[in-house]
Amino acid sequence: MRVIEFKVKATQTQQVAILEAIRTGQFIRNKCLGLWMDSTKEDKVNYASLCKFVTTLSNNTDTPFVSYLNSTARQASAERAWLAISRFYSNCKKGLAQKGYPKFKKFSRSVEYKTSGWKLAEDKKSIHITDKTGIGKLKLIGSYNREILDKLLIKRVRLIKRADGFYCQFVLDLERIEPFDFTGKEVGIDVGLNHFLTDSNGNKIDNPRFLRKAEKRLKKAQRQLSKKKKGSNKRQKQKSKVARLHLKVSRQRKDFVVKTAKALIQSNDLVVYEDLKVCNMLKNRKLAKSISDASWSMFTDWLDYFGKIHGKFVIAVNPQYTSQQCSSCGNIVKKTLSVRTHICSCGCVLDRDENAAKNLLQKANTVGRTEIQALATQRFTNGQTTHCLLGESLIDKVTG
Repeated sequence: MRVIEFKVKATQTQQVAILEAIRTGQFIRNKCLGLWMDSTKEDKVNYASLCKFVTTLSNNTDTPFVSYLNSTARQASAERAWLAISRFYSNCKKGLAQKGYPKFKKFSRSVEYKTSGWKLAEDKKSIHITDKTGIGKLKLIGSYNREILDKLLIKRVRLIKRADGFYCQFVLDLERIEPFDFTGKEVGIDVGLNHFLTDSNGNKIDNPRFLRKAEKRLKKAQRQLSKKKKGSNKRQKQKSKVARLHLKVSRQRKDFVVKTAKALIQSNDLVVYEDLKVCNMLKNRKLAKSISDASWSMFTDWLDYFGKIHGKFVIAVNPQYTSQQCSSCGNIVKKTLSVRTHICSCGCVLDRDENAAKNLLQKANTVGRTEIQALATQRFTNGQTTHCLLGESLIDKVTG
């Protein structure tokens, strides 16, 4: 699946209609969740019974506004409720019964349509919501390639409310994008706080620290918000300003992470990163804000995604002892976190993060060799373009 997002130009009336549609979807989800909570062992609730309940709800004279929303949008709201329920059941089977118990939504931000309830214009510059919510025709603003918006490929359409306006998302059924050519290169990367990442070739990318740079403006805006009278229009405007500042930081992080991950995948056949437990690292109060600002988890998620859709190999390995072990001789050189240079008795002198990146790449060639060989053989048998030397196989090229 691939998601393409456009900003929506809507009138004041249309904005009210979109918000009403979002609240209707929230109402349906909460009602479905309430039905599950009130059910007994004899009367078990499943997804089919939730769909039947939504149909009954739309025909109820006490809730006529439910029928204004398209039937597929009502089903999507029931799906959201069932997704939360099934996730809770899955946690119970894993012994995590106290985690993920479904909760009622108070502030939903989106409503989702499936294959009906909307119509895309022929020039693909606008979308018309055809149900009885009164949303109507919305202009799509964005620089994406609109030719990819094929009616047969669009599986879902979402209308989303954000701090800076309304957006429309198209979920496309694209399982795979044309794979990148093989480059014959492989790299190990070590993420950090001083530098966002250091690779096994010694290249470094500085940590942008978007939150730290915007912190002064955020604190000032939040102080002004605390002085506004509760319930006033000025407080609401200031609250929107704070939300826009947070949204800007979030978008800056995502843009940086996506571009960095795609560049790594495009220029290497094998990318190895350390499998960090970021949730545990956030327990350190002194470093929690900096770790969150670095967005390591988002970065590795995008690495995995781009590797999958572009046919490259991405492996996560255990980072244990990668900073202490010498990448040249294998000896353990103990050092504290403040020591940034690796100095070994064998004569190897490296930056601490570069040494760790080299160790990560060496581990991947051992741990993930079988998987890489299988994937490389599959690519080779499909006749895809490679950059191997004469007499060199693709497996040797990728695994070293």
